[in-house]
Parts: sequence; structure tokens; C-alpha cells
Amino acid sequence: MHELSIAMSIVDIAEQEVKKNNAAEVIEIELEIGKLSGIEPYALDFAWDQAILETVLEHAKRKTRYIEARAKCQDCGNEFEIDNFYDECPSCQSYMKELLSGKELRVKSLTVI
Repeated sequence: MHELSIAMSIVDIAEQEVKKNNAAEVIEIELEIGKLSGIEPYALDFAWDQAILETVLEHAKRKTRYIEARAKCQDCGNEFEIDNFYDECPSCQSYMKELLSGKELRVKSLTVI
């Protein structure tokens, strides 16, 4: 389950920011996770509860925004939502596309005190 290592990395980021800002704890953390990032939301929720114990995130409110995956067809220029990397363009059925969004995994903001 790589979600545990991801959750622990997020804890590390939060602890570094708390230290850098001479704060005591995080009261809110906002995450952005793309639909094609490879993160399973339920597995992250389970891992999160264990990873934050006795850390600066233990009492923090977590907001998670899931980002839809979008692509642009390299043959016809059509922009469209995708569910999988191998989805074809709905306009011309080409598989040649540029991923515009959906692989994100970032800490968007931390509110510290």
C-alpha cells in the first residue's frame, strides 16, 4: 500500500512547514489529488489515520479535492475528460493525446498556529 508512504511524506512536509514557521501545529491541510494519480481514496483515508498519530497533523482538518483527468487530442485538438490513460479521443478515436490534468498530488495549503 503506497498510500501509507504518501501519507507519511505529507506528514513530513507539514512538520517541515511547522518548524520553518515556528508554529505548534497544523489546524487545516488542503490536498489536491488527480483522478489518475494512482491514489486510492479509501486506502489513503485508512493510511492517513495511522500516519498522523502523534504528529502536527493529528488534530488537523483535512480537505481533499479530487481533480478530474482531462486530455487534449494531438490529432484533432479536442479537449475531453478521460477515465484511463488509454482512453481514445471521442471525436476522432485517436489514442495520441496530451494529459492536461489528473496526475496531481500536492499539498495546496497548510494553516498553522
